[in-house]
Amino acid sequence: MSIVNTHNLPADLRAIQLETEEHARSYGLDFFDCIFEVLDYDEISEIAALGGFPTRYPHWRFGMEYQQLSKGYRYGLQKIYEMVINNDPCYAYLLRCNQLVDQKLVMAHVYGHNDFFKNNIWFGQTNRKMMDETANHGSRIRSYMERFGEDVVEGFIDSCLSLENLIDIYSPHIKRRDAISRYDFTPDDAEEDRSGKFQSKGYMDAFINPPDILKAEALKREAEKEKQKPMSFPEQPERDVLLFLLEHAPLKAWQYDVLAIVREEAYYFAPQGQTKIMNEGWASFWHSTIMTQKTLHPSELLDYADHHSGTMATQPGRLNPYKLGIELLRDIEERWNKGQFGPEWEECDDYEAKRRWDRQLGLGRQKIFEVRRIHNDVTFIDTFLTQDFCRRYQLFSYKHNDQNDTYEIESREFKKIKERLLFNLTNFGQPIIRVKDGNYRNRGELYLAHEHFGIDLKLDYAQDTLRHLHRLWTRPTHLETVADGRPTLLSFDGTDHSIRPLGGSSHESESRDRRRA
Repeated sequence: MSIVNTHNLPADLRAIQLETEEHARSYGLDFFDCIFEVLDYDEISEIAALGGFPTRYPHWRFGMEYQQLSKGYRYGLQKIYEMVINNDPCYAYLLRCNQLVDQKLVMAHVYGHNDFFKNNIWFGQTNRKMMDETANHGSRIRSYMERFGEDVVEGFIDSCLSLENLIDIYSPHIKRRDAISRYDFTPDDAEEDRSGKFQSKGYMDAFINPPDILKAEALKREAEKEKQKPMSFPEQPERDVLLFLLEHAPLKAWQYDVLAIVREEAYYFAPQGQTKIMNEGWASFWHSTIMTQKTLHPSELLDYADHHSGTMATQPGRLNPYKLGIELLRDIEERWNKGQFGPEWEECDDYEAKRRWDRQLGLGRQKIFEVRRIHNDVTFIDTFLTQDFCRRYQLFSYKHNDQNDTYEIESREFKKIKERLLFNLTNFGQPIIRVKDGNYRNRGELYLAHEHFGIDLKLDYAQDTLRHLHRLWTRPTHLETVADGRPTLLSFDGTDHSIRPLGGSSHESESRDRRRA
């Protein structure tokens, strides 16, 4: 792959970069050094398929994503204008065939992302040298493929990637328990003292340390030790399923390393899923501000307006994070500039007074920088989405009508809209699953529980998850959930899937889905 380094950028692009960086700093943006690389579409599609990391480990999934991206571009269905990587220094990729006005827009957008990566607290725990780390990951996995066979390693990666969303996205910020190393074999220094024996000469040992008394004391110690053991394993339901597997699954050394790599990369990408609306909204806010106030040439106005409006366009049935993010930030800036917040504003019920309300506080820019620093999408929407905003932008919630197989407006009620947005954003809209018991029925079987919020799991997805869990755990796996309004246990024993109702009579019938694994 031929990549042009930022220091070898064409003179016009280099000048744009320097100008854009200067303007971004003048607005108060704070970012890592940025390295721009110019690629053609095949190259940028390849890197995009790899998540932005050219030296990432090989896997067929990345090849499929590359095919989808390249064909989408070839058929005129999509186009990648830019890609930026959370790293120090920050890496950003420019499409070689973009117009000059597009390159200006992209660079301004990149500096907005870069500022967000550096300063938002949800990215505070991420690895800022991930470009180097993914290269190490790729090198190690390639060596395993050479030693153990490509099909064997890639098949194991399939299972790991199928489980990569089973992490605790809040654990980098909350210490839930002390870390335990599976390789910590430090002996108990006090073990010898617990024997109960007194020091004695050999010929006096039987008299000073009677065997029957020592045996009784040993049994007593064992009984006390059993009492101190936790009643369940784990003691509390474990949301980080991958961590539980790393600590307790019977994995080979190379499998342990591969699973650890997948988990580390899952945690790296998690904040991007937690802040998609804010991150894209922030970058769009600043590319719009820098372009319209600083760098846009009058001859570029129509092209800029066309491309910017295309990015902000909304489609039926889809939430555009760029549009929602930028408009919410603009709304916050305007409200805090005018003083439209606080008890006095909330308690005012005069429509005309609210419409004319302007305390000229000028706190808007300060406020959006504060919002950028501390919020993620869930708290952002929960705190700043207002009824007036929903009315102004005609937001509504929708649902699928199974009778005519169409999506219909469900409600224009503010509470319903907000609830639906927050529900879809929580845990990226994916189910929350915890390990409940690692020794179910005292047989070493794995028992998990799904936190049900009114939407049933897709049965085929759930069964695939159990199958991949079994591959790592090597014992039967079970998932407690709710199906059709009643508690249900899904199980996989390595050969067959079964579905059993829970909470009823022991004579309830059990339906078996005899699907071969």
